[in-house]
Amino acid sequence: MTAPDGLGVAPGGPARRRQVLIIVGVVVALLITAIVSFRWGSADSPQARPTATPTPTPTGPPTAAEIYATLAPSVVTIESMDGDRVTSLGTGVIVNADGVMLTALHVVSGGGTIRVTFADGTRSSATVLGSDRTIDIAAIAASTLPELLVPAVLGNAGGLSVGDSVIAIGNQLGLTSSATAGVVSGLDRPAAGFDGTSLVGLIQFDAAVNPGSSGGPLVNARGETVGIVVSLANPTTSRTFIGVGFAVPIGVAVSGPGEPGPDQ
Repeated sequence: MTAPDGLGVAPGGPARRRQVLIIVGVVVALLITAIVSFRWGSADSPQARPTATPTPTPTGPPTAAEIYATLAPSVVTIESMDGDRVTSLGTGVIVNADGVMLTALHVVSGGGTIRVTFADGTRSSATVLGSDRTIDIAAIAASTLPELLVPAVLGNAGGLSVGDSVIAIGNQLGLTSSATAGVVSGLDRPAAGFDGTSLVGLIQFDAAVNPGSSGGPLVNARGETVGIVVSLANPTTSRTFIGVGFAVPIGVAVSGPGEPGPDQ
């Protein structure tokens, strides 16, 4: 077909070239977009979005401060009283949901009344439920319990090894709720009790203890009570700490006290 002026519309004319150029332009644009998306990620690509690195959840053992904070509500101050006069000061630890407390027998064996002060300040008289002089351990019960009773978590002293970390909590030298840290120095040790009784099968440790610490808990690195402090070694007569303390393993301490003896 020819136009009126006699010029024909050739197949390769301007219109056809425009179509080819448009197609080429589209292809090039698509290639550029693909390359950019491949190298940098598109706006909707997950790789292009910032991500937060999750904070690892702590899985290690508790710190000494965490152990103390957990156990402190279970520790009590025990005083033997002669009227209004304190004749003996020691420490105890709540070991069950009934409020039974373990302490060193020599803390409460001097006669007179027994007064217990709980961590929240509650004060009460107490009586001896049972005792065992061969391990210097007594179980006592208060006539009035605090509104919130927090028994200690008891561990297994049989799992201890020399060098394991331990914490002692007590009222040494009248400084209530003191915490000291050290290690297990020996196992199955003999020692003399405060009244001269020969004690055996004890945990030896080097966390500082002094008069007033007796009856307090010895705690392992997991926050479990593994012993009851009963003695310290000192070649002098000062009864102060020189680096060697002793505790009755908690399993022995719990099962030891029987019925109150005549001296109770």
